[in-house]
Amino acid sequence: MTSPSTSTPTALVVGAGIGGLAAAAALHGDGWAVTVLERADAVEPVGAGIAVAPNGLRALDTIGVGDRIRALSAIQGAGALRRPDGRILATTSGDAIRERFGDPMVVATRASVVEALLDRLPAGALRLGSAVVDVDPGDAARPAKVATADGAAYAADLVVAGDGIRSAIRGVLFPGHSAPVYAGFTTWRAVVPAPAQAGSTLGETWGRGQVFGAMPLTDGRIYWYATANRPEGEKYADPRAEVLALFGDWHDPIPELVGAASPRDVLHLDVHWSATPLPAFHRGRVALLGDAAHAMTPNLGQGGNQALEDAVDLAALLANRGGDVAAALPAYTALRLPRTTAVVRKSTRMGAMAQWHGRTAVALRDRALRLSARLSPDTAIKPLDDVMAWRPVARA
Repeated sequence: MTSPSTSTPTALVVGAGIGGLAAAAALHGDGWAVTVLERADAVEPVGAGIAVAPNGLRALDTIGVGDRIRALSAIQGAGALRRPDGRILATTSGDAIRERFGDPMVVATRASVVEALLDRLPAGALRLGSAVVDVDPGDAARPAKVATADGAAYAADLVVAGDGIRSAIRGVLFPGHSAPVYAGFTTWRAVVPAPAQAGSTLGETWGRGQVFGAMPLTDGRIYWYATANRPEGEKYADPRAEVLALFGDWHDPIPELVGAASPRDVLHLDVHWSATPLPAFHRGRVALLGDAAHAMTPNLGQGGNQALEDAVDLAALLANRGGDVAAALPAYTALRLPRTTAVVRKSTRMGAMAQWHGRTAVALRDRALRLSARLSPDTAIKPLDDVMAWRPVARA
């Protein structure tokens, strides 16, 4: 069993997703000896793309990679929210987001963000093929311990659980708590070459229970995503064909974007969310973050950004308390649980409106969006004020 050092504080981070890697990088920067345990045999770019919002960029600034991600920004000019026939319901722009929140919305591949975070870790910190199956949270007098499927055991002053929506650690710490529930819709994602008229692809299109979005990447490609109301658990032999069947008659260039993807490169995932918040984001010496703590729908694009907030706030609270885990983790719950619960609920409300299916309800929704856009050009981004205005915990 690997034991914690008596001189250097030790942390085990479970999960090499964006939140876990950010926590590992932040803690390493504060002098912790960090080990990241990842169940997969390779760090894969699951999710294809990610929107790093101004709040996420501020979190990355504290780790030292904010400007590296800002350099990936490709959004220029006006974006639009449209109907399937192409009619514009509302518009916004990258400049409006920058002016309102002080930073752009950066759409990047997940691989780019993961690579930037991995570069902040020391050699050997990441251990692949290490699936954590059990945890002893420890207490003020003894370390936390984790066990992996291959029989290895580790002990540390702190365990950070970033092991995702089906978190094994959450299940051990809160065995009676309900798991994330199905949101009623599924998603497809892909990255494809940009068509000739790439500018016209910027934004989202809302239909009856269906959404299609497309954003440019700095390397000239397009990241697209689609959602549709579907029963939970459906599998598709050819996910691209399914997306074409759903969106093939929508405005250009949506059919072209879908057709440009290889069937094997279209990622399909059902959407789940934490309908019932956890009673705490910690137990003993274990802290949960990201989807393991507060799974949310993708409608605000905040899943990864909230995980980044979790990571840097956790590190700052520990630093401000001299590494005293027993004192810092209750403060972490008190800070992060109310905020993320509010963001989860806001995202769910947005998702519910986007997935309306009834003809009358959709017509009324579209009319309201057009009217509000005429009255206020910032209609599309005003609801994000309390989300994107976040600032990291000040360090003492």
